[in-house]
Amino acid sequence: MNPPDELETFSAEVHDHLFGHLLPFWCGPAVDRQNGGWMAWLSNDLTPDRTQPKGLIVHSRILWAFSAAHQVHPEPDYIEMAERAFDYVTNQFWDAQHGGAFWRLDDRGQVMDDAKKIYGQAFYIYALAEFHRAIGSEAALARAREVFELIERHAHDARFGGYIEVCRRDWSEAGTEARLSDKDMNEKKSMNNHLHVLEAYTNLYRVWRDPRVAERLRELIELFLTRILDEWNRHLNHFFDEAWNVRSNTYTFGHDIEATWLLCEAAEELGDATLQKRVARTALAMAETTLREGRSGEGGLCYEGRDGRIIDPGCECWPQAEAIVGFLNAFQLSGEEKFLIAARQNWDYIQRRLVDRVHGEWFWRINPDGQPDAKLPKVSEWKGPYHGSRACLEALRRLAAIGRTDQPSEKP
Repeated sequence: MNPPDELETFSAEVHDHLFGHLLPFWCGPAVDRQNGGWMAWLSNDLTPDRTQPKGLIVHSRILWAFSAAHQVHPEPDYIEMAERAFDYVTNQFWDAQHGGAFWRLDDRGQVMDDAKKIYGQAFYIYALAEFHRAIGSEAALARAREVFELIERHAHDARFGGYIEVCRRDWSEAGTEARLSDKDMNEKKSMNNHLHVLEAYTNLYRVWRDPRVAERLRELIELFLTRILDEWNRHLNHFFDEAWNVRSNTYTFGHDIEATWLLCEAAEELGDATLQKRVARTALAMAETTLREGRSGEGGLCYEGRDGRIIDPGCECWPQAEAIVGFLNAFQLSGEEKFLIAARQNWDYIQRRLVDRVHGEWFWRINPDGQPDAKLPKVSEWKGPYHGSRACLEALRRLAAIGRTDQPSEKP
């Protein structure tokens, strides 16, 4: 599916959906006009639950989304929303005593959980760097640099490499309670945490060419290639002890495909051609495995696998978004049309199953029976505009690049 008119159609659909459907939702019903920031929880029919926490993750992701969108399609609404998000994460989430950002607030903006979870600090950096890219905010860059220094001082493992999961408010190690969330294993290190530190440091390095950021980016890439990735099955292991011994036996297809393009992006930002080729080879092998093992009969990406088989056939929203970008990236690396077709199929699955054309945004999850999971919310501390808006922005950029040339980028 490479004729120019097909690429243009795909791109036009993505553009119209991002700017006509996704972002208006986050400028409208998702905004908390009563207590500030964004709503902590909205059901699929937009019923609020004000007992739920306001999370650092979703507010950072909102800041990132509007900052990124403004750079592509400048609009007063987008910069207003980005500035609103920046003010909220700066004034409400910031710990003025110890530095860093709190994990959770209540509906009125009071601290509920003062832990310094490194996953959350990473998204804070990611968003602040993007806000600086959007409007040149020196305050945002200074804050991002400050959080980088805190992470490196308190959470980096100088002996085995990588980062611990959780610190207490004063940045002392959290001890036995190391989990990001209740559904995670209580282990010292996780793939998910390191994936998003990688993502954050890549964005930070774009705006702050400090050699220490480059050093950590290189370390993170090496950890993915040599510790986190199972070289035999081409999936990412989830949980590890301090010395990187594997403690889990499942994998998520969404994280696998997301990592393929985030690793390529990090290597590209470092500008090391040898490392780029090495990462590209791994990314293509992982994309191939995801395409072969993780797809549903309808073209969606299933959630979880083990030993080469699907163990959770549900299709959550964020893996579909990451599949679009990951498969487009694989096509750009290889020129193999099956990846371009797969990206289009994931886009079609989103439009057919996930988009809520009554209340807006996307449903969280489509169960194996093909119906949205009614128990899961439209907005929560984990459900925001980041995956969907980023997939659209990346698709627009990559489809334009594909359309400009009949030749794929250099093959690894």
